[in-house]
Amino acid sequence: MSQTSNAAASPASPVAPLTGRNVHAARRAQLMERIGENAAALVVAAPVRSRSNDTSYHYRPNSDLWYLTGFEEPEAVVLLLPGHPEHPFVMFVRARNREREIWDGWRVGVEGAKEHLGCDAAFPIGELEERLPKLFEGRTRLIYELGADEAMDRNVIRAVRKVQPLGRKGKRAPRVIEDPLLYLHEMRLVKTPGEIAALRRAVEVSALGHVRGIRCTRPGMREFELQAEIEYVFKKHGATAPGYESIVGSGPNACILHYVANRGRLRDGDLVLVDAGAEVGLYTGDITRTWPVSGSFSPEQREIYDLVLRAQREVIRLVRPGLAWHKLHECAVKILAEGMVDLGILEGPVDKAIEEKTYRKWYMHGTGHWLGIDVHDVGSYARDGEPGRALEPGMVFTVEPGLYFHGDEEGCPDRFRGIGVRIEDDVLVTETGVDVLSQGVPKEPEEIEQLVGADA
Repeated sequence: MSQTSNAAASPASPVAPLTGRNVHAARRAQLMERIGENAAALVVAAPVRSRSNDTSYHYRPNSDLWYLTGFEEPEAVVLLLPGHPEHPFVMFVRARNREREIWDGWRVGVEGAKEHLGCDAAFPIGELEERLPKLFEGRTRLIYELGADEAMDRNVIRAVRKVQPLGRKGKRAPRVIEDPLLYLHEMRLVKTPGEIAALRRAVEVSALGHVRGIRCTRPGMREFELQAEIEYVFKKHGATAPGYESIVGSGPNACILHYVANRGRLRDGDLVLVDAGAEVGLYTGDITRTWPVSGSFSPEQREIYDLVLRAQREVIRLVRPGLAWHKLHECAVKILAEGMVDLGILEGPVDKAIEEKTYRKWYMHGTGHWLGIDVHDVGSYARDGEPGRALEPGMVFTVEPGLYFHGDEEGCPDRFRGIGVRIEDDVLVTETGVDVLSQGVPKEPEEIEQLVGADA
């Protein structure tokens, strides 16, 4: 990395183009309406993380702060004060600094925060500790995520303690700290048309990468080579980065759920499992496909693949408004357990295998998760004491059943040892059912076999 660089030119606006200032303003207004005029909401930027010595990881903004502002700089704090007569939207940001801008790029600064982000008041981040107690006055509740940033936790608690004595003088002061899950994260769970469009694009780019990966696969290539081919396509089509560390596991590595070493060699006769998604405009796709390195499934591989595909199809077929979330996983478990009993992997009867959870040796994860700005997006999976909340139009999530037969696992039939299969699609709940956003990547076994190695 070079130790000298030119300052970046000042951008027209720090707000991401896929959303825009008005969109973020509407989100803030909605959140303030939800929390009420006796509350304050405090959202803190993600810290810069050191990679090694004096280099840092590529900065990725805090999802909640970005959702409310579109702002992508570190060292920032957003404070919302519903109903405040002068400044309901307050920000603390880094001050302009010519020397640091020469090295690291342009900063929006205090005045720029008001101009570009529309905040009513802005202050240098260095003044946060001094100003926070006064800003908390008159609020009885604080919406803030405790535990995410210890230094900020201490700062917030000190500010609360400073202002609480005002209660003895008849003034209001924060007495309760509430989790943003109750308000902000519920907002983020149901996507707007603009967010759906952004997610659709991220999934489309993710799909292009997967198709490229299937087409370029050949025996002898390394897992990281396949990863590079896929992520090149992500970048070429506008992704800032993968939405998470890409998983490229061939042979027995496909049985490791979060395998990211990606150093193995693709061997003739093995399967390769690729779980990768592109982040475009901070929304991410999340797709998994499993295919034969040689271009042909073995009979044993095909048996497992067909079983996982059948489970996935049936789960997707169930998706509709009003369906309880947990019913999706129950459907996948039932089909996978039935199939494993039929294949002699599990001891029947099926109901007993499900009740005793013996299937979990081979299927140990959930069938899906919310998807959005975060790959494992925010929002509760249960509501009002119910085991699974009802699906609503605008929810986006993954459907990803899988089976993994570790070679050293006791009771694993010899013919299935080392086979790992997961098939994952991104789906949108519509008014009438489901829209599979990731259908641009083939998953029918015959289609995959025809595509493998087409560009190798």
